[in-house]
Amino acid sequence: MGGKTVELDAGGRAVRLSSPDKVVFPERGFTKLDVARYFLAVGDGIVRALRDRPTALQRFPDGVAGEFFYQKRVPKNHPDWIPTATIAFPSGRTADEMCPTEIAAVIWAAQYNTLTFHPWPVRRADLDHPDELRIDLDPQPGTDYADAVRVAHELRALLDEYGIQGWPKTSGGRGLHVFVPIEPRWDFTGVRRAAIACGRELERRMPDAVTTAWWKEERGERIFVDYNQTARDRTIASAYSVRPRPNASVSAPLRWDEVDDAVPEDFDIATMPERFARVGDVHADMEEHAFTLDPLLELAARDERDHGMGDLPYPPEYPKMPGEPKRVQPSRAKHEK
Repeated sequence: MGGKTVELDAGGRAVRLSSPDKVVFPERGFTKLDVARYFLAVGDGIVRALRDRPTALQRFPDGVAGEFFYQKRVPKNHPDWIPTATIAFPSGRTADEMCPTEIAAVIWAAQYNTLTFHPWPVRRADLDHPDELRIDLDPQPGTDYADAVRVAHELRALLDEYGIQGWPKTSGGRGLHVFVPIEPRWDFTGVRRAAIACGRELERRMPDAVTTAWWKEERGERIFVDYNQTARDRTIASAYSVRPRPNASVSAPLRWDEVDDAVPEDFDIATMPERFARVGDVHADMEEHAFTLDPLLELAARDERDHGMGDLPYPPEYPKMPGEPKRVQPSRAKHEK
């Protein structure tokens, strides 16, 4: 089987797929060709999620049971019809990342055993000003999808109070992501500040259910609003990405009226094509909106002024940022005293 190849029609462009019978998901027997056909079936949706965005590839050369790696730099042999952009990491180093504009780019990446696409929240025309605020509701041990749903509804109400709308999707696991299309007026620091303000307000409203604590030892059995997913070079799996789970689940865009009854495990590469054929891309209208972050940034300013709530820690690989508190684990800080 190793020498076998097939040629797929990807939006009118022929893309070759080698080893199409290679098993990627052993528990269900899904092959590399099954993954590629899935991406073709949801093509309009995943291209909408990735279009013109610098995108890192999460690749699984030996299937989900083997090792994986993130490829940020686009391979040198990439086709000239796939645009790229030079992005800058927090370290100051740079890399050329692919910026998909058509389904053929997705299938080309699938040829390299890509399952999950990690797009930046910027477009290649403006790499320093995000056009999406991405809020990651991450269940901690002892919590599950139903807990994330309760927080998502409160988040929706909070955003609505500020005239802002969010679009929910499953993470592909137990969590929920809520994406807000925004005007590309703020840098990564400003967008992260808005995410922190959002998380802190949710924390005030649902103290027993929500946390913004960066240190795991402080989170408890609550939903963590992962504000650092809005930091530069932090990305969230795109809508319609395949997740490396035994059941081949996918990150499924939802309507708000579906969130309560959704079962994340039900959305996989076998079931999503039928749903997509029936309802289409339920997030297609995101492109028609661009909200202002001004109300959330005013909330951040009030938190700072009235409650002394400044910045929160960045991930460990980031340079020390202005106004950032010490990056010391609380239990360790006590011990050092």
